[in-house]
Amino acid sequence: MKNPRKKENPDSQRSLFGEILDWMLAPLLFVWPISIAFTHYFANTVASFPYDQSLREHVTALSRQIDFTGGKPHLALPGVAQLFLRSDETDSVYFHLLDSDGRLIAGDPELPVPKDFTPATGGAIQFREDEFRGQTLRVASAYVTPPSTQSVRWVLVEVGETTEKRSQLANKIIASVILPQFVIIPLAVVLVWFGLSQGLRPLTRLRDRIASRREADLSPIALGRVPEELRPLTEAFNSVLARMRQNVNAQRRFIADAAHQMRTPLTGLKTQAQLAMRESDPIELRHALRQILVGVNRASHLVDQLLALARAEASEQAEQVRIPLDLDHLLRGVVEDWVVRALEKGIDLGYEPAGTVLIQGNAFLLREMTNNLLDNALRHTPAGGRVTARAVAQGDFVLLEIEDSGVGISDEDAHKVFDRFYRVDGSDSDGSGLGLAIVREIAEVHQAAASLRPNARNAAAVESPGCTARIVFPVYRPEVPPLPEPVQTGFA
Repeated sequence: MKNPRKKENPDSQRSLFGEILDWMLAPLLFVWPISIAFTHYFANTVASFPYDQSLREHVTALSRQIDFTGGKPHLALPGVAQLFLRSDETDSVYFHLLDSDGRLIAGDPELPVPKDFTPATGGAIQFREDEFRGQTLRVASAYVTPPSTQSVRWVLVEVGETTEKRSQLANKIIASVILPQFVIIPLAVVLVWFGLSQGLRPLTRLRDRIASRREADLSPIALGRVPEELRPLTEAFNSVLARMRQNVNAQRRFIADAAHQMRTPLTGLKTQAQLAMRESDPIELRHALRQILVGVNRASHLVDQLLALARAEASEQAEQVRIPLDLDHLLRGVVEDWVVRALEKGIDLGYEPAGTVLIQGNAFLLREMTNNLLDNALRHTPAGGRVTARAVAQGDFVLLEIEDSGVGISDEDAHKVFDRFYRVDGSDSDGSGLGLAIVREIAEVHQAAASLRPNARNAAAVESPGCTARIVFPVYRPEVPPLPEPVQTGFA
């Protein structure tokens, strides 16, 4: 059975115009019922005031007509005056006078008396709501005190009136206030909609400016006519465009450099193939084919390096999850793969174990980086030389070092060898010039720093001073969960 309550998708596209309109109209729709309730309350209060004043005057008039002649109170009010008191086209008016013993002096005996049948101080007129003959009655009452020589302690004077006129007046007040709102509120909604439409026009213009740009146009958006509220968004968009320009320019340079580098081995292959086609001597033909094989290997190596550099720069590869791994164990495995190559060149390839050295990294990229470091060291180390690999933990950092006894490097070249296709002058190596560029890219993915420096202890050696490639990684320290608190027992 499907759930009838549909959950809102947080990734769903929402209208900024509709959301602002909702936030503006929702408080209005919330306040409107409250305003109606307050209007109803104040309308009843205002409508009751003049009629309460009339009841007050009736009570005062009756109080003045009480006569205490002969020791007993009686109402000195002619019948015509009583009829005038009761005359009302809409409401019914009732009155009575009661002495302190509750005996009726004059008026309507059915008129209800107050529950607290005690005189008020100061002779103040009091009002209350009551029920009489199925109708709501507004009653005004006052206690009249006779002279002290009389036997009667006080007289209660009450005048009651039904509330039809009050209700009619309150309804007229409410209607005069509420009915215009049925015109004003829709008009306000239309004006708010129009105002939002006009207020969001700069955003629409900015959208049209961006949509009308050519695909290759990565120039920044001018901030001259951009509203202040949209300026941070536009500046952020210009920043994205600037990074895109840098990436596009880097890709163009990379493609141009790669095309230039590929042209040389391809031209050599073409020349060797043409020479081989002209040769009839088997020995010369074999020599030409051997040169073609060397050129193919060089071109293949260059392509592999280009692909490795592209993988290292790709955002998908750079964002791969890095996990804790033992750099010393990884280094040992890579060194074992290069032992045969080192023996073929007559180079002593060594590895200095250091125990467990933990970093956070991507094993595939780290192997690619170490392969390029060892390949660079073996290419620039002559036969009889040595290459040593080690991983050392020093405080908060882990050092991956590849030390060789090759031709060495100057301080000036040490800062340039990590650039693409850069080769040291006078070097007879057949490298592609991409190995150390790949190393730098992978090091940056791991928040590490790559450097190449001449060996200080071999600086005095003229023929083979050698150099050391160093990658400095941040050390990985696993978080140790806190120990559980000891359980409190009742024993001492």
